[in-house]
Amino acid sequence: MEIVIVWTMVELLVALILIVALGFVSAVFFEAHRRRHNNAHVEAPAICEDPKSRKQVTCPSIYDPAEKYLSLIIPAFNEELRLPLALEETMNYLQQRAAKDKSFSYEVVIVDDGSVDGTKRVAYEFVKKYTVDNVRVILLGRNHGKGEAIRKGMLHSRGELLLMLDADGATKVDDVEKLEKKIHAVASEEFKFGDSPASNSDFRISDIPIAAFGSRAHLEEKALASRKWYRNFLMKGFHLVVLLAAGPGIRDTQCGFKMFTRAAARKLFTNIRLKRWCFDVELVFLGNRFRIPMREISVNWSEIPGSKVNLLSIPNMLWELVLMSVGYRSGMWRISS
Repeated sequence: MEIVIVWTMVELLVALILIVALGFVSAVFFEAHRRRHNNAHVEAPAICEDPKSRKQVTCPSIYDPAEKYLSLIIPAFNEELRLPLALEETMNYLQQRAAKDKSFSYEVVIVDDGSVDGTKRVAYEFVKKYTVDNVRVILLGRNHGKGEAIRKGMLHSRGELLLMLDADGATKVDDVEKLEKKIHAVASEEFKFGDSPASNSDFRISDIPIAAFGSRAHLEEKALASRKWYRNFLMKGFHLVVLLAAGPGIRDTQCGFKMFTRAAARKLFTNIRLKRWCFDVELVFLGNRFRIPMREISVNWSEIPGSKVNLLSIPNMLWELVLMSVGYRSGMWRISS
């Protein structure tokens, strides 16, 4: 009798596990299918406002010819306190560089991701101070996620080179030159067996798909020594999952300091579907699919209080990685060239 009861319990447990597993797989495929057209993102139209008249104006498109040399895209969600200092530092650097080099042109695109504090007010103060030609604000209306905010900024920027950077100023803005130099070096390598940039009057850096990723990997040894063991375990596990999901090439996918040529941004950000936690990983995956040269460059980074990422973010990251893997590998998420 006891043996029968034990076998019955085992059978019930196995049945329960199978039901849970089937439910999880069904949920993954349902959600991946639901997001198959997420790269259109029609529910979050980009809105640009004239800060004086407050009337909506047309946003530029990534398909238009470049009008600036460098675009800096800053996603901002409830960044009223951290944004001013980071923006002042950024604008000081850009103005000093423009004063030294008359051919250098730039724009800063602040994407307000549905903030409910004074982020929009702070952003418009910088528009008024530095003119709308140099600083623009894109409003998303409600919160969609950092990935969507960056995507919108990229698709409505005017630069030959497009840099995404965080609103907290964790990475020093002058490190942009490290990424910029690397992109130019890779571009020269790409032309090694063809027309050289110097001999091609139509050559523009924006025409060659290249990406440069700022990296904190050089700080990892120090971080491993200072963090709790379980945080190191979770981080190592996450890195392994990222490697399996996105492929090799980039060790630090989560650093918020990345640069793309206009051609690379056009390919990547018209296909990206993840809006929040792991859009960075999806960029690496797509970069590998398109065979876009991706280079990792060490940058100066410091931790700024107020981070919105914590250990509770890990389940969300893993969920998005599963969705990405299933979506692309099943063919539900089609890649447009």
